[in-house]
Amino acid sequence: MLYLTRKLLPLVCLSLSASPALAQDKNLIQYVRPMTGTDRMGHTYPGATVPFGMVQLSPETDTQSYELNGKYNKDVYKYCAGYQYGDNTIVGFTHTHFSGTGHSDLGDFLIMPTTGKLQLNPGTADKPESGYRTRFSHNTEVAEPNYYKVKMEDHNILAELTTTTRVGFHQYTFPKSDSAHIILDLMYGIYNYPDKNVWTYLQIVNDTLITGYRQTTGWARTRTLYFAMVLSKPFTSYGYQNNSKKEVYGGFWRKFKQEENFPEIAGRQIRAYFNFSTKEDERIKIKFAISPVSTANALDNLHKEAPGWIFNEVKREGQRLWEKELEKIEIKAPQETMENFYTAMYHTFINPTVYMDADGSFRGLDQQDYKAKGWTNYTTFSLWDTYRALHPFFNIIQPKRNGDMIQSMEAHYDESVHKMLPVWSNSANENWCMIGYHGVSVIADAIVKGNADMDGKRALDACVTTARHRSYDGLGYYMDMGYVPEDKNGSSVSKTLEYAYDDWCIAQMAKKLDRNDIYLEFIARAQNYKHVYDSTTGYMRPRMSDGSFKKEFDVLNTDEAGFIEGNAWNYSLYVPHAPAEMIKMMGGNRRFVPHLDSLFNFELPDKYFAATEDITRDGIIGNYVHGNEPSHHVAYLYNWTDQPWKTQERVRMILKRMYHPTPSGLSGNDDCGQMSAWYILSAMGFYPVAPGSVKYSLGSPAIDEASLHLENSKTFTIKTKNQSAKNVYVQKVTINGKEVTDHFLNHDDIMNGGELVFYMGSSPKKK
Repeated sequence: MLYLTRKLLPLVCLSLSASPALAQDKNLIQYVRPMTGTDRMGHTYPGATVPFGMVQLSPETDTQSYELNGKYNKDVYKYCAGYQYGDNTIVGFTHTHFSGTGHSDLGDFLIMPTTGKLQLNPGTADKPESGYRTRFSHNTEVAEPNYYKVKMEDHNILAELTTTTRVGFHQYTFPKSDSAHIILDLMYGIYNYPDKNVWTYLQIVNDTLITGYRQTTGWARTRTLYFAMVLSKPFTSYGYQNNSKKEVYGGFWRKFKQEENFPEIAGRQIRAYFNFSTKEDERIKIKFAISPVSTANALDNLHKEAPGWIFNEVKREGQRLWEKELEKIEIKAPQETMENFYTAMYHTFINPTVYMDADGSFRGLDQQDYKAKGWTNYTTFSLWDTYRALHPFFNIIQPKRNGDMIQSMEAHYDESVHKMLPVWSNSANENWCMIGYHGVSVIADAIVKGNADMDGKRALDACVTTARHRSYDGLGYYMDMGYVPEDKNGSSVSKTLEYAYDDWCIAQMAKKLDRNDIYLEFIARAQNYKHVYDSTTGYMRPRMSDGSFKKEFDVLNTDEAGFIEGNAWNYSLYVPHAPAEMIKMMGGNRRFVPHLDSLFNFELPDKYFAATEDITRDGIIGNYVHGNEPSHHVAYLYNWTDQPWKTQERVRMILKRMYHPTPSGLSGNDDCGQMSAWYILSAMGFYPVAPGSVKYSLGSPAIDEASLHLENSKTFTIKTKNQSAKNVYVQKVTINGKEVTDHFLNHDDIMNGGELVFYMGSSPKKK
């Protein structure tokens, strides 16, 4: 997503059994590689979390600042998740992260155990001994679902991490030392800069309990997170380093010596420390609970979720939860496909994240506190990415949870002073990142497929109100003129095309709910993609407010060219709700198929992505950049032409080239599970080209067999005959023994259970 483009994440090869056991063994965790992607742009993390957990506990490998000499620091982009596989030092462990995004925030409450001289600065990567950071080796690093372990070499400490939904559980095995320390750094943050902390507060309740909060500004403008920290061993002394600049008014706190053994501290830049004496191999454990509402709620979360001190019990329970989620789809496939598939499932079940306390309390968008009754409130909605495949995947395998996510989006709408559904929301904040209003796609997809237990009228009203918000991102121009003019609002073609698709989603929802007036309004708006098509060039093209097309036009350019994360060549193919009409508009099969072929065959010159942060040659196939979400449906467009076998060929090529269980295993940022959801669905042989429709486009399955265990207690089975690396072409498809005569699968065919069979061959079936 976004945010710029090079979407490649890290993948650590775990210290797990890699035996080729069949999926029926139901030991599916063994196939999960928690970090997939590149060691150059590590936008995921290796730490511990439970499915959709509010706590995502992970190591941080550097302290890059968002700002450098008053300007944007390009190196910070590598640290969207705080961890870089290529680094060899760790500065500590924090409790909140984004998974695979191209922009960032979070990294709350860094904990670092140390020995020797107390140092309250992180030091530098080239001289780790100058601070509290430590060297580490991947040889001692173990990453599993809900478990992380590493040897901290400079301090001779073994670190182990696990979690519950709202509690991070640390276990540190110390050497014999009279100078052991636990550092709690409230200054650290991902995409950090000097003024990011608005305020922090610590209270020492007793010699094992510390509470407090941290308020930050950044991607989320107003974000407050509370905590309760409990130690398994009483500290012998403690203190603080306040690095805040001197306030104009400091009050009368000067009466006290606050630096040592004083029970509370407040400021913008605080680091606290707690001192211990340890025996050889003595373990100090920390339970660290968070809350969006209060320290009392954080402590309540801790008591309810992690009342004991047995680390392995918490680890096993979290891994049981992961096994339960992974077992929803059981496949048979070669080893590498097994690893890719279950790693992808792991990634899809990280986000969105729970955002409420154990008692249902959560902070709303209006910064007021609410309580969810009978549903779970979620946050981390990267909707420009996840509407495409992640939420449609949830509508198959997680419909109840997806319904709660939609209810969370509706709560966002209710709390919003703008009365809009979320665009990119996190932690009771609207980040306004990316374009479109794709919350309507998520809602429409659930309603049209009959998978959401919700008030349809309320949901439709929220979608319509959002789509009529004239002041939002060129939408007023779009409503009046039928397109967004480039001279009035940038990325105008992308916005026009995405608004048109979202409007089609509203029309489908309105039709399902018998609101013909709304249907007619929005099905007409859904035709607006035609207003930015230039028939003289055969491409979508920026249009000006006087009706003329922009004169300067390069179909490969992405820099202020009217597009976001794409160019005219690939964005001209973005009419997911009307592929047949788009193909006809672009000249029919005779002209369209060669155009689509050229996307994959054309060699894109380096100059067209040299200035972007997240595109490199290894993530590109011709001019097709799989890491850019607007292209995710493109390989399936051949199904609307007279050469559908090319969809099968392209899909299998993408699966093979863009996904690997290695440190460079993804072709781009996972973007909160979107990249992984594409893999899961495509590997099973179908994909939702237009969420909001009940039809899936058939491709070429890469598994031998898959059993989808649905929430309605039914099982949908996918089988392949003669499937192999060479046999990528579909010869015949049957559903429950009846031959499929087109290239599509209905949602009800899946949800009613039954058997889908693909018969494969090495040559295209062209008739």
